[in-house]
Amino acid sequence: MKSKKQNTHAAVLIKMKEIQEIIKAFDHAQQAELRSALATVVQVDGSSYRRPGARMLVTEEGQLTGAISGGCLEGDALKKALLAIFQQENKLVTYDTSDEDDLKFGVQLGCNGIVHILFEPINTETPFHPIYFLKKLNSQRKSAVIVTLFSINGTQQQGTALIFSDSLESTLPVAQQDQLLPLLEQALATNQTSVKNGVLNDPNLNALVEYIPPVVSLVIAGAGNDAQPVVTMAGLLGWQLTVVDGRPTHAVQSRFPTADQVLIAKPEQVLSQVPVDEQTVFVLMTHNYNYDLALLKLLQHQDIPYIGILGPKTKLNKMFDELQDQGIIWTAEQQKKIYSPMGLDIGAETSEEISLSILAEIKAVLAGTTGTSLRYKTTSIHSKPAGETGETRIPK
Repeated sequence: MKSKKQNTHAAVLIKMKEIQEIIKAFDHAQQAELRSALATVVQVDGSSYRRPGARMLVTEEGQLTGAISGGCLEGDALKKALLAIFQQENKLVTYDTSDEDDLKFGVQLGCNGIVHILFEPINTETPFHPIYFLKKLNSQRKSAVIVTLFSINGTQQQGTALIFSDSLESTLPVAQQDQLLPLLEQALATNQTSVKNGVLNDPNLNALVEYIPPVVSLVIAGAGNDAQPVVTMAGLLGWQLTVVDGRPTHAVQSRFPTADQVLIAKPEQVLSQVPVDEQTVFVLMTHNYNYDLALLKLLQHQDIPYIGILGPKTKLNKMFDELQDQGIIWTAEQQKKIYSPMGLDIGAETSEEISLSILAEIKAVLAGTTGTSLRYKTTSIHSKPAGETGETRIPK
C-alpha cells in the first residue's frame, strides 16, 4: 500500500527544480536591474495541467521561468505579471478553462477547470519577499511548509507570507502566526499540501499550505563511464548529485561536471561525507564487488527509500549469503528498499537507456507508483491537495 508520503512525492518532486530555476533567473534579473513578479497557482477547481504550488517568474523584459500551465495561459499571464510589476501590487487572476468555446486565450484549453493564479511583484526592499522564502527553502535539506494567502472574493491579496520548518519566519503578526501553527504542523506531520478556506477569522481569506520536501539526493557509488549518463540525466531533474569511488583516476570532477561533489573515498568513509535523509537514494555501480558489498553493509540501518545495485539477482543473493556468514541478516522489511537488478523494464541496452531506466525507477519508488504506462491508469494523474474541488486530468 502506498503511504501518504509517497503519494505526495509524486506531486512535489518537480517543484524543487522549478524553484531552483526561478531563484537563478531572479538573481540574473537582479544583476541586470530588471524588475520581476512571481506567478503562483494557488487553487484549482476541476482539472488543470499544473497543480497548486506551480510557479513562474516573469521579468519586465518578458522572460518566463517555470510554468503555470501547459503553455496555454502563459501569454495572458505575462500581461498580468507586467501589470503587477508596473502597479507594484499583488493581483489574483482567475482563468476559467472549462468552456471549450472560450477563445479568450487564443486556444481551446479543454482542461475543464478553473485556475486561480496569484501575481506578486518582487520588492527587494522588503525583507520577506516571495523569493526570500524560496531561497530559504532551497538553502536547507529539510521538509518545509510555505503559506500563500489569497482571496478569491476579496481585493486584498496578502501573498507568500510564511515558511515553517524547524523555525518559523513570516510577514504576519505573531498572533496570526499562532493561529496558523496547527495547519503548519499538520502539513509537516502528514506530508500533504492543502488549500484552506476562511483562515485567520476571515471568511474571504484562503491559504495555500504547501508541503515541500528537500530535493532528491542521489549518491552514485562508481565513477565509471556508465555512471556519466546517470549523472547527466539526474542533473536535468535538478537532483543533488554525489559521485564516490575509491579510484582517484576515475573520481575526477571533470568527468562529472554536473555533479555537486565527486569524492575519492573508501566505503567506510562515504557516510561521514554524505548526509543521509529520507530523500537520499543510493546507486551501487562500481563494478567492484567488494566495494559494493562493504557499502551495502553500511547502508543496512540507514532510513533511505532506495538502494539500487547494478548486476544480476545472483550477485545480490551472493551478497546476502556473505553478509549472513558475518552474522548480518537483512530482514524482509529491510530488503524492500533494495532494487537489484535495478531499473524499470524498458528494454534498455545502452548506458544511456540503462540510466533512463534506473532514474525512472527511483522516481517511481519515491512517488509510490509502479512505473506502468499512464494509459492504464484509471485514477487522476496527479494527487489533489486537500480542500480542492474537482479532479485532475485523466488520460483518455
